[in-house]
Amino acid sequence: MTTPTRTLDGIEVPAPGRCTLDPGHAEVGFVGRHFMLTKVRGRFTGVEARVDIGRTPEESTVEATIDMASVSSGSEARDEHLRSPDFFGVEQWPTATFRSTQIHWAGSQGTLIGDLTIRDVTRPVTLAVEYLGHTEDPWGNHRAIFAAVGQINREDWDLTWNMVLDSGGVLVSKDIALELHVELIRTE
Repeated sequence: MTTPTRTLDGIEVPAPGRCTLDPGHAEVGFVGRHFMLTKVRGRFTGVEARVDIGRTPEESTVEATIDMASVSSGSEARDEHLRSPDFFGVEQWPTATFRSTQIHWAGSQGTLIGDLTIRDVTRPVTLAVEYLGHTEDPWGNHRAIFAAVGQINREDWDLTWNMVLDSGGVLVSKDIALELHVELIRTE
């Protein structure tokens, strides 16, 4: 590797090569609503990912594995319920995966489309991605920093547990926001 970045269309972006996710500096999270009003945030602390940056951004690929038992929402009782068969069923389906299928890129922003598999159900997901920049850490590692957001309907993955409220509506929202903030370390 001669340089960790390059210029495409006047914008500095990562140079071709392989990167891995730094799990200690990654926020792979979700936001749902409780009682259809209160935002409840959660995250997965056990995430591994490999990103192969292509000659063109569209030739890049992303593969990630999520340890579903690593869910953390700030409430141990809620986390245990999320791990249960009502939601993730981690004993039967311990991991979720994401594999990119398309990348569209312009400047420092793009769209990442891929297949997300949860509970052995695979559905497409679209994420709006932003490249935030590059830095060299104190140990000489080159890091590329990205943020991404998306929206899914959890019922598309058979995550259908809910309770109807006396006042109308349901206890847990179907629509879930995805929020990712990650640092990738160049390995090749």
